Amino acid sequence: MTENWTPERALTLAAGTPPGGGLDRVARALKKAIAAAGTVAVPVSVENVPGDGARRVWTEFVDAHPGDGHVVSISSPNLTTDYLAGLANFNHARYTPVATLVTEYIAFAVRAESAYASGTDLLLRLEEEPHHVTVALSTALGNPNHIALAKLLRALGSDVNAPIVRVFDSALDAVADVMAGNADACAVTAASLLAEVDAGNARLIAISAPERLDGRFADVPTWDELGVPCVVGAWRGVTGPAGLTRDQVAFWEDILRSAVAQPVWQDELARLSWSAMHIDGKALAGHLEREYAEYAELLGELGLLKV
Repeated sequence: MTENWTPERALTLAAGTPPGGGLDRVARALKKAIAAAGTVAVPVSVENVPGDGARRVWTEFVDAHPGDGHVVSISSPNLTTDYLAGLANFNHARYTPVATLVTEYIAFAVRAESAYASGTDLLLRLEEEPHHVTVALSTALGNPNHIALAKLLRALGSDVNAPIVRVFDSALDAVADVMAGNADACAVTAASLLAEVDAGNARLIAISAPERLDGRFADVPTWDELGVPCVVGAWRGVTGPAGLTRDQVAFWEDILRSAVAQPVWQDELARLSWSAMHIDGKALAGHLEREYAEYAELLGELGLLKV
């Protein structure tokens, strides 16, 4: 642990989704792992600030704590895609990225009684009548969930903007929209579907992973298996407010390295079908730079690029 900066009060892990949402799950898993590591002498709490497509946590909470090393927020590629799509006037550069932690691949699911019995059925519909397909997703147009859908349409030679897309602040709300019969399918991070799948209400039809996931998703085919190239992941990480010092960043880097080495963290990866993606330091800066360029190109193809 660094000895140059230590917290004087409780640490806060902020999440831009409500309890049970994708960012919240990471925050709560991280809290458990930090506790297991025993490297922090102060309490650690989770602060949920949902709303505005997970942007409210940045504008109303993180921005209120400039230079405060006691506060970090769970981050994702949305900080890049929302900026590029003109949904936000801020991106990673406004804050202090600390590390990425995991990647969640995008699962496509339908109601258990849906006429779409498989991913192949949905592909056929997207190819022949894409304008008759309604897809629910979170948290914004142009984010990894939307890009996964767009990659399918592009590979099929269909108009990437033809389907009706319903956008929600939380993946759980997008799943609920499908369960209510308002959308044909949802495209959300895989773990967001576990409750409805376990209840027998939802059927997983494909996932945007490079290969089949282990555990609960072992029987779900990848889009590549179904003949359409579509590998898209949404990473989750930790980002601090603007103005953190190098010592404060080093403190959090040490905390996170210890946390991701804990068995309880590995258990959470297996339980939620997360893929490890721990990147920090100079490697993180390079990753964010490459991702910015990649998403700018993809959003340009979607007609969503606004910068």
